[in-house]
Amino acid sequence: IFLVGIGSFFLAVLFTLLSEFFASKLNSLLLSFIFLIFIILINIAADVVGTAVAAASHVPFNAKAAKRVEGASQGLQLIRNADKVANISNDVIGDITTTVSGALGISIVVQIIRVGPHLEQFWLNVLFTALISVSIVTGKAAGKKIALSHPDKVIFAVGKVLAKVERITGYSPFQKRRFPRNRKGG
Repeated sequence: IFLVGIGSFFLAVLFTLLSEFFASKLNSLLLSFIFLIFIILINIAADVVGTAVAAASHVPFNAKAAKRVEGASQGLQLIRNADKVANISNDVIGDITTTVSGALGISIVVQIIRVGPHLEQFWLNVLFTALISVSIVTGKAAGKKIALSHPDKVIFAVGKVLAKVERITGYSPFQKRRFPRNRKGG
C-alpha cells in the first residue's frame, strides 16, 4: 500500500508536469488538445487493462508460456498479480489521469480566454468539464465491453508489449530483486 502511495505521488507529479509543460510553457492550444486526448486515452486504456486482468483466465497463458510464446509469461504474471495490476491500472493511473485531464481542461480554457477575451470563462469551464467527463465515461464503457468480451486477448497484447520492453530494457516489473547478503550471513 505504501509503494502504491509513493508510485501514485510520482505519477501525479509526472503527469502534472507534462500537462503544465504542454498547457502553459508551449502556449499552444493544438498541443494542449493533443495532450488532453492522449491523457484521456491513457485513462481508458488503463481501465481496459485493469478490467481485463480481473476477467482473464490463466489456462491459455499456461499453454502459450510452455511453448515460449512471446508475451505469454508476462500475461501470466499479470493475471497472477491481478489485484495489484487492477489497482494500479484502474485506481492509480485512472484517478491521476482523470485529475490531470480536468486541470489540463482548465488550462485550455485559460488559453482560449487569452485568444478570445469576449468568451465567458464560466460556460467554457462547464463545457470543457462536460466534454472531458463524457469522453472518459463513454470511453471506459466501450473499453469495459472489450475487456470483458476478450480479456485474454487484451492481456496477451499487454504481455507482448511488456515482453518487448523487457527485451529492450532488461527490466521486468515481476522479477524479484535479490539483494546480496553480507559476509556475516545477514
